[in-house]
Amino acid sequence: MPTQTTEAPGTRRRLARIATEVLAPWVWVLGLPLIVAWKVTGYHVGETMLWGLVVGVTGSLIPMAVIVRGARKGKWDSHHVTDRAGRLVPFAVCIGSLTAGFVALIAGGAPHEMIALAAAELVCLIAALAITFGLEFKISMHAMVAAGAAVMLIRVYGPWLALAFLGVGWVCWSRVELGDHTKAEVTAGLAAGVVLGGGVYLLLDAVLA
Repeated sequence: MPTQTTEAPGTRRRLARIATEVLAPWVWVLGLPLIVAWKVTGYHVGETMLWGLVVGVTGSLIPMAVIVRGARKGKWDSHHVTDRAGRLVPFAVCIGSLTAGFVALIAGGAPHEMIALAAAELVCLIAALAITFGLEFKISMHAMVAAGAAVMLIRVYGPWLALAFLGVGWVCWSRVELGDHTKAEVTAGLAAGVVLGGGVYLLLDAVLA
C-alpha cells in the first residue's frame, strides 16, 4: 500500500508533464495551420506547406526560438514562462512575428481560412496580453490555444473532431496538476479559446468566404 501511494503522484506528474509538453501552445500553433491548410487547399502539398508554414513559422517557431534562448539566459523561468511578470516580452515577440505572417498571408493571396486562422491567433494573443497585465490575471495559454484549435478543427474537418477536446481536457488538467495555473486560470483560458479563438475564426471564415 505505501508503494502505491508514493508511485501514484509520480505517475500523475509524468502524465501531466507529457500533456504540458506535447500539447503546448507552440505545438498547436505549428501543427494546426498545416492540418487546416491541407484541407482548405484541396490536399495540395505545395500550398499546404507554403501557407501552413507561414503561420507556423511566424506564430510558433520564431517566437519559441526567442523564448527558449531567453530561458537559457535566465530571462524567465522556463520555456513555458510560468511567471506572469515575465510574459511581456514573449507576448510582444509572438504578436510582432505573427503579425508579419498575417500580412504575408494577405499579400500572397492565401486561402481565406488561413487568414482567419492567423487573425484568430492574433486576437487571442492580444486578449491574453491585456488580461495578463491589465487585470493581473495569469490566464492559461495552454488552455486557450488548445480550445481554440479544437473549435477550428471541428469547423474544418467536421464534428468528429470534437474528440480533440479530450486533448484539451488533458492539457487543462496538466496545468493545474503541475501547479502552474489555478483552476480559475485554466477555466478562463478554456473559455477565451472557445469564444475568441474559435469564435473569431468562425466569424471570419463566414465573412471572408
